[in-house]
Amino acid sequence: MKHLLAMLGLGLGLVAPLHAELERASLMRAGASVLKVEVLRQQGGYALGSGVVVGDGLVVTNCHVTRGGVGVHVLRGDQRWPARAQAIDAEHDLCLLRVPGLAVDSVALGRASALKTGQSVTAVGYTGGLGVQTSSGAVVALHRHDGGHVIQTDNWFSSGASGGALFDDHLHLVGVLTFRLRGGAAHYFAAPVEWLRPMIEGSLEFHALAPGKDAPVPLATPYWQREPDLQPNFLQAAALERDSKWPELEALAVRWSLAVADDAAPWAAQALALARQGRLAEAGRALEQSLAIEPHSGAAWLQLGRLYLRQGAHERALEVRRRLEALDPARASELDVPAETI
Repeated sequence: MKHLLAMLGLGLGLVAPLHAELERASLMRAGASVLKVEVLRQQGGYALGSGVVVGDGLVVTNCHVTRGGVGVHVLRGDQRWPARAQAIDAEHDLCLLRVPGLAVDSVALGRASALKTGQSVTAVGYTGGLGVQTSSGAVVALHRHDGGHVIQTDNWFSSGASGGALFDDHLHLVGVLTFRLRGGAAHYFAAPVEWLRPMIEGSLEFHALAPGKDAPVPLATPYWQREPDLQPNFLQAAALERDSKWPELEALAVRWSLAVADDAAPWAAQALALARQGRLAEAGRALEQSLAIEPHSGAAWLQLGRLYLRQGAHERALEVRRRLEALDPARASELDVPAETI
């Protein structure tokens, strides 16, 4: 697993940057607000997930964690508290638990909309149902959907981490770990905290949770669990890219760009599909369209620089690398311009 760090508690094995002890203490404080969620299933047995304390006695988790549960508890160490009610946003797969008497501090809320691609983020959750674990990584993409930006990262997480926290550089909560696209190396997705704010502010009704009582309302299928052709364009595109279905990706990207004129993502997807089919000039024009909409995208500039290298346009690739050095130094180092060009 990429950059998987040790358990929080007796020793958090972070790669030590400057001020490592201070950063470790801050992460431990933030991580202490991430709890294990234990759900008694109606058919017997338990499901495990994660949750984040986001207010006084309020814990957010994923609805697919609590779905079908007849009893929900949140745990930290040997302490456990019963959830008495939940507010449900099934479309976004977010459930807010009301936990009376919960003696755990809440996290500070950030903004997913303020994130940038390439920015470092930290995922915290009960991966595998074990102790709380953290994974360092970076934002791969921000996908506009339903008034928010679904966050795609390369932070590794697995079963049990659903409902966990995604923190920004300031350890503000920016996302709720939700799902991963199987077979993809950097396909880990978090719901934006913007979707959560209305729930905290009381826009949804709470429904009682009691032992032996099933969910009081039917739960709709969340956007990411629907049939492929009913999923958002960005998820359909990710699956086609994973499976190397380049003509299909090109066709989807064209439809997508026509439907949403001010989004750079479909043009970047179209450029990738065209480049993989050897149509480099067309791919370059698609990337220019993408960058005209989102000129600060380090990923798109890197894609354009690599395209120039494939075409033998080393001077133009060098111009891209110089731009990246100011915009996104990490990606600039990935653009290997021949030494004689520099």
